[in-house]
Amino acid sequence: MIEAAQKNDVLLQNIEDAKKDTQGFRLWWLGQSGFLIQWQGRHILLDPYLSDSLTTKYQDTDKQHIRMTELVVDPARLDFIDVVTSSHNHTDHLDADTLGPLIEANPDIKMVAPRANIPFVADRLQCESEWLIRLNEKETHDLGYGITIHGIPAAHNDLLRDDEGNCRFMGYVVSFGDYNIYHSGDTLWRDEIISVLAEFDIDIAFRPINGNKPERRVAGNLNAQEAVDMAQAMGTKLVIPCHYHMFTFN
Repeated sequence: MIEAAQKNDVLLQNIEDAKKDTQGFRLWWLGQSGFLIQWQGRHILLDPYLSDSLTTKYQDTDKQHIRMTELVVDPARLDFIDVVTSSHNHTDHLDADTLGPLIEANPDIKMVAPRANIPFVADRLQCESEWLIRLNEKETHDLGYGITIHGIPAAHNDLLRDDEGNCRFMGYVVSFGDYNIYHSGDTLWRDEIISVLAEFDIDIAFRPINGNKPERRVAGNLNAQEAVDMAQAMGTKLVIPCHYHMFTFN
């Protein structure tokens, strides 16, 4: 089992201590595609997976999800989150065992999800659909606190849309202060994605690097080289890899 650099009390204390620094922003990788951004005392949690729900779900199947990196924190202890996102409906990006306790711990939390997925999200989380903030590609929402979020299409493996043309898979650009942070969600390289991102000066991009191997029987992603090449094509200043070292098969 890969040990986290920080976890539980140590992680939570580091997040609390970091609030004293009002310059710039801070971020933490919480495993898989989950990132926590802290800026001006506000906290945005992108696509968290903080449970063992998939390990439990697949334990008696031929597609076991054996965890290889330890869990960093109980989501119920993250009682300071302002905004949480889901980029698509796969459980490691929309996990009821993570989001349920998180929402309970943060009564005023805002949640962003793809417009096409709102009925599914509401059903999985057993919440009112009206409460959810819905985005499609090229749509922007003012989250308050000086933070805006922009919808970016994603291809996992395809640029799938509902009957109304809304994206099933998405990424997000989170803008605050002078910064633009891009979370691609799960995706492959498509020129359509690059063209939508052209209007943004991306400071940091979070990109999946587990690759696209059909024998795994799960939808694919960029590999490490493709993540770098795509970032160079966009002029991204910094790329942080993710979506690896969570499950042994993937």
